Formats: sequence, C-alpha cells, structure tokens
Amino acid sequence: MPHIDLSPSLPGISAAFAYRPETAAPMRELAHVLLFESGRTTSLSSRDRELIAAYVSSLNNCHFCQQSHGAAAAHHAGGSDELVGSVCANPRTADISPKLRALLSIASRVQANAKTVTPALVEAARAEGATDLEIHDTVLIAAAFCMYNLYVRALSSAIVPASAGTMRDRFASDALSVAERIGLERLQSLRANPLADPCYFYGPAAINLCNLQKPRP
Repeated sequence: MPHIDLSPSLPGISAAFAYRPETAAPMRELAHVLLFESGRTTSLSSRDRELIAAYVSSLNNCHFCQQSHGAAAAHHAGGSDELVGSVCANPRTADISPKLRALLSIASRVQANAKTVTPALVEAARAEGATDLEIHDTVLIAAAFCMYNLYVRALSSAIVPASAGTMRDRFASDALSVAERIGLERLQSLRANPLADPCYFYGPAAINLCNLQKPRP
C-alpha cells in the first residue's frame, strides 16, 4: 500500500508521476532520450538499452520497472521474453553480444557500488566495440534506474503486472491504437505534457513503445 496518497488505479512509477507531474516530465524525458532516441542514433540499440534498464531494475528488486522495461526490450527487434529473462538471471550466459555483456558488467557495478567501476571494465567494453558515448549512456541508464527504482519502492507504489508478456501485449495494443487514432507525430508531441499522454499510466517504457510504428508480432 502506498505510503502517501497515490492513485490506486495507476501502476508502479506512474502513480508517483501523476502525483507530481512537474518532476515527472524531466524524469520521463531522460528515460526517453536514453532508451529510445539514442537507440536510433548509436550502435547500442533501444532493445539493448531497455535490457540494461530491466537488468538494473532486477538487481534493485523493483519488479514493476523490471517487467515494464523487460516488456519494452522484448517488443523491440531481436527481443523476446526469454532473452529478457536470461539477461536478468545471468548476463554471462545470456545470448547477447560481447559488447552488451561488457556494458551490463559496468551497469551492475554502478548499481552495487559506483566506485568499483574500474578502468579495466571500461577498457573491456571498449575492446568489444563500445564507444565512449555508449559507456556514458550505460552508466547514466544504470544510475537513473537506481533512482527510478528507489522512487517506486520507497513510496511503495509498485503494482506488479501478471507477466512481462501481458504488459508487452498491452503496450503493443496501446501503441497501435494510439498511433492509428492520433498519428505518431502527434503522439510524440504529447511527451511534453505527461498528463495528456495516452500511454501515461504505463510510465517511461510505454511512450517508447508508442513511438514504434507497429507492435511486434
């Protein structure tokens, strides 16, 4: 039960966003830039960025964020529920690129103790093809999701969905229906006003999925 008067009808972080929209807007914008926009302009894809967010959330035992961003990762090209589960369980044995595995090692150190991010870890990521921008973004995704996760958990606002697949399917359905109704360009403009966002109540992961042109089969 939430510790303050949060809407019982809104899941996870979205209840806290609705309570304080002035702080919600920059938090959502940060997640959108890190997870969606940068995934289209760098070689670290949106799928991999969402996997980093889901993995850090799993380390923080924030089940809503883990499942919502896991659903987003599964929805992107090359994603699946099985891949998300394997990354969250053990990145060392998951079927991912050596570059992503090295970046997840950095993310786990940021989550546990940022002072343990060593030059050797950074060089290992570079050796696998990570750019300095992608290393920067990995650190910031991990740090930001520690904040988001603690925000959800400290206010006790998390509502865990039935499964990542259920959330992914709902995201996909919402993305398609909203895109058909108002158009993708119009939808993107709504990010500036969180309370006007049709996908608002699902948090940062939803708006990223709503920006995709069609749901994953």
